[in-house]
Amino acid sequence: MPTADESAAPTRARGRCQCGAVEYEVRGALRPVVYCHCRTCRRTSGHFVAATACARENLVLLSARGLRWYASSDWARRGFCAHCGSNLFWEPLSGSYVSIMAGSIEGASGLTATGHIFVADAGDYYAITDGLPQSAAWGELSVPAGFPLP
Repeated sequence: MPTADESAAPTRARGRCQCGAVEYEVRGALRPVVYCHCRTCRRTSGHFVAATACARENLVLLSARGLRWYASSDWARRGFCAHCGSNLFWEPLSGSYVSIMAGSIEGASGLTATGHIFVADAGDYYAITDGLPQSAAWGELSVPAGFPLP
């Protein structure tokens, strides 16, 4: 991921962790929000995850002093703040994009949700009633080309 000095593209969104030890900008397109109900997302967030995504080269770290990565599977890792615990990123090890927890974006994002994935793993304490498409696993949601799931 580039640093602030390495990218001159205009900022699309800005975000951070709760304590400010991790700050970032997105300098490119953001994928619509996908809700992930998989067991790992539920465990790392305490509920289901709402994530957008951008091309890896468009995520610019302004401050990474608290950023730590956890290998949550053999094929993906999760970025979080070591100081405050904020869940910030999900990244496939072989992918070209990074998922960003939508709640970490500052201010109005203009994003909309496109659907739910891994609904077969959803908790039994809530119902999904928003009318958006649902998939038992990864599924085929209406996500623009170039922005894979999640």
